[in-house]
Amino acid sequence: MRAYQIAAAGQPPELTRIDLPAPGPGEVRVRIVACGLNFADLLMIEGRYQDTPAAPFVMGMELAGTVEACGPGVVAPAPGTRVAVFAGQGGLAEAGNFPADRCTPLPRDMGFVDAAAFQIAYGTSHLALDHRAGLRPGETLVVLGAAGGVGLTAVEIGKRMGARVIACARGANKLAVARAAGADEVLDSETPDLRAALRALGGADVVYDAIGGAAGTAAARALRPGGRFLVIGFASGSAPDIPLNHLLVKNITVHGLYWGGYLKLDPAVLRQSMETLFGWYAEGGLRPHVSATMPLDRVDEALELLRSRRSTGKVVVTIAGDGSDQAGKTVGNRTGNA
Repeated sequence: MRAYQIAAAGQPPELTRIDLPAPGPGEVRVRIVACGLNFADLLMIEGRYQDTPAAPFVMGMELAGTVEACGPGVVAPAPGTRVAVFAGQGGLAEAGNFPADRCTPLPRDMGFVDAAAFQIAYGTSHLALDHRAGLRPGETLVVLGAAGGVGLTAVEIGKRMGARVIACARGANKLAVARAAGADEVLDSETPDLRAALRALGGADVVYDAIGGAAGTAAARALRPGGRFLVIGFASGSAPDIPLNHLLVKNITVHGLYWGGYLKLDPAVLRQSMETLFGWYAEGGLRPHVSATMPLDRVDEALELLRSRRSTGKVVVTIAGDGSDQAGKTVGNRTGNA
């Protein structure tokens, strides 16, 4: 089968052909239709991600497809079940063997493209805003990187939780996307004095920071007393500079959030979060913003959209089947369900 693989540490990934064994105990084989890309994929290529698998490995952290076969001891999900899978690897291939307990059956009306774009982005924002920060109705949420894969879901979920949302992103097009997702106020992240601009809008109760660097530092300084700062990622390449004495004087709490870590830290919390989110989707309350889909043979181009920050929301690679008719969409077009 075709697979996008890193063959050895330090080598760039390449599209190649590999053999797939029968699923082992506790595993199911999934025929993959779509795979969502994440900033972490770029870090894996560079060898800088905290959970980079040992080489050789197939890239692609989250995927959607149909169960084809079950390994010994597996009763569910049964063959024919449409599932989303967070596996940490293996999604950029035509098929893969994955732990059965990492598979989530899809709501009836959820297509494979939406499913492949769903778990990490929405899961990160929901756990961060609900479980970690305890965002309350009427509070002000500032989202940095608000048009990105996770940032856009933070805007959407923050509004659903009753917050006033200030979205920060770079450029008019990205700000328009954030506004469409529900942001009450928008600010260009290259505003000369972002701290002053946020304070002019009343400051923040919660900052959701997927960017870090100078923007993260400015937003942290705009927090109100009792505020919460969520450390989501460092897309800028550096961490924010947050003086500890400011945290002390203003009673500010800093929360780190690594979504994948909850598989070991507290899997029950993660399962409950996923149940909530898939329920919201089934009700029509969430709709992933997928700005580009590309076929597997164009995966390098798809990753470059993330690297260059030209995408908004999610980028999805389609492998086969129901997702393939979405391939080749250009940035700025939202795909529908597969």
